[in-house]
Amino acid sequence: MQSDSALRLVWIYPDLLSTYGDQGNVLVLEQRAQRRGIPVETVHVRSADPVPEGGDIYLIGGGEDRPQILAAERLRRDGGLHRAVARGAALLAVCAGYQIMGTTFGGEEGQPVDGIGLIDIASGRGEGRAVGELAGEADPALGIPTLTGFENHMGVTRLGAGVRPLARTAIGTGNGDGTEGCHIGKIVGTYLHGPALARNPGLADLLLGWAVGAQLPPIDDAWFERLRQERLSAVLPR
Repeated sequence: MQSDSALRLVWIYPDLLSTYGDQGNVLVLEQRAQRRGIPVETVHVRSADPVPEGGDIYLIGGGEDRPQILAAERLRRDGGLHRAVARGAALLAVCAGYQIMGTTFGGEEGQPVDGIGLIDIASGRGEGRAVGELAGEADPALGIPTLTGFENHMGVTRLGAGVRPLARTAIGTGNGDGTEGCHIGKIVGTYLHGPALARNPGLADLLLGWAVGAQLPPIDDAWFERLRQERLSAVLPR
């Protein structure tokens, strides 16, 4: 992001992958940037449109099997997201969007489907659906608090070389191996809904900090922290 320009948010394929309220992540980033005096421009990219390469933060959400497959096909053909990330843009990919960032994911009948190969992860189908609260301790390298959210998926995800878990699960399924999500460079993948950034403003600020290239001034999060603690105290042992 250049100092004389607006922060550019790109919401990818709301017509395919916006089933679980993940568009709220866009609204949280807009609001938290604006509260700090950072101008924001948001582009909603429908699946028939090319993905612009000049964004600062890209976001993609969750959805059902067939839209997930269509989204992967179109992102592979388009190539704009790959070029944006290579240029240094940040990315938050949630649930179905998280899975398609990898090499493969499970299709409608559990068959392997090609992802877009942006990061070295591979997903498949687990034995049952993971539905409910998810919480975990974030990777200390990220410097953000305990993560909280709601998961609803059948995926299991394996992380490849150089890809680190976003968190270690305290409750819930996440990737299926005691970890939740992933991060590498400026890319974050997660199974967290809620939406994720409304539940975890620290994660929102991590993405914003990456995009603006500077430490963000603090804002009053007392109310949001009360809501976070209510959810965490309801599911985590005391």
